[in-house]
Amino acid sequence: MTKLGHVLTRVRASSRELALLPEAKIKAVLKDCAIALKREQSAILAVNQQDLSRLEPASPLYARLELTKEKISDIAAGLKQIANLPSPLNRILESRTLPNGLKLSRRSVPLGVIGVIYESRPNVTADVFALAFKSGNACVLKGGKEAQRSSAAIIKIIKKILRRHGINPYVVELISGGRSEAQQLMRARGLVDLIIPRGGPGLISYVRDHATVPVIETGAGVVHTYVDANVNVAQAARIIDNAKTNRPAACNALDTLLVHRAQLKNLPRLVAPLARSRVIIFADAKSYRALASHYPAELLRPATAKHFGREFLALQLAVKSVDNLDEALAHINRHSSQHSEAILSADKQNCERFLAEVDAAVVYGNAATTLSDGGVFGLGAEVGISTQKLHARGPMGLSALTTYKWIARGTGQIRR
Repeated sequence: MTKLGHVLTRVRASSRELALLPEAKIKAVLKDCAIALKREQSAILAVNQQDLSRLEPASPLYARLELTKEKISDIAAGLKQIANLPSPLNRILESRTLPNGLKLSRRSVPLGVIGVIYESRPNVTADVFALAFKSGNACVLKGGKEAQRSSAAIIKIIKKILRRHGINPYVVELISGGRSEAQQLMRARGLVDLIIPRGGPGLISYVRDHATVPVIETGAGVVHTYVDANVNVAQAARIIDNAKTNRPAACNALDTLLVHRAQLKNLPRLVAPLARSRVIIFADAKSYRALASHYPAELLRPATAKHFGREFLALQLAVKSVDNLDEALAHINRHSSQHSEAILSADKQNCERFLAEVDAAVVYGNAATTLSDGGVFGLGAEVGISTQKLHARGPMGLSALTTYKWIARGTGQIRR
């Protein structure tokens, strides 16, 4: 057995111990972890600076990797919120008594061992541990090498708290190494129950294509917002600005703005706030003409086919004019990654049609796609945003990390 195999074996054994922990202890551990992370934030930030020094500030990964006092406070607050959420375990999801007297119930239980492969963001390290721990799962984390020091510092603090509470520290394990270790993790059937890749399309495709452990795809977002013929322009401009500039490197950030031809006259107003953040716009011919001399020339460029269906992860935006809702729906259907999509419209019928017809994990009417987030949805945090349909979809919180088993209580029943 390989070195990683031995580690995974110990994690597997710890998951059985974890299933026996009382809810009160789980809650106490998470709260103590939150306190410890804030108490030791100076050490975490110093290590994070070492990781950042290896990246160019212009890199899309830089913003994802960077930690600040405010971000550590947010991480700690997320851990406390998760601690206070109701346990997702041992819930009776349904029950019935069969005609033969057999009493059946379906009960929520942990998945077991969850492997998460992710890029850059050290906050994911704490979020995934907290969600897994609260839902009774052990977790194996394979972060990007660019964030290895930052993630290791966070895990060191968490393990210290686990030991203080007399809990097997192997309930969470951060593994290093390259593609070979990732492949071993993805193929560890019998030791790992689920793999969740969290990152760009390349990472997700690689994991999906090479894993033998079941996979939930998350993350890749090609996000659209459609501005309908009838819309509150001031409100729409505020939503568009937030969707693009709030967290431009996030998977829920706006990538393509679709504008009804009747709104081309208002397009300069709709995108005017973006200029403050120096957003580069790639506009189709009609949109370009509408914006010329209104949007800063150095930020306005002609769009080509490659700009549509693209996840920018930066202060860049594609803009396309459409003749009607049907054309907007067709464009989204062709280019969407089924992450988050939005319509901005004062026409209730068009809003309801969009919400019904668009196939995505989260669909919005008159709201920003930046709201696609486990914390915003009241889940405490998220292990990722699933863009598939089996088991979990959208922001994945505690309940998404459970499965169920049937409990059958009999008095001697047999099958005839």
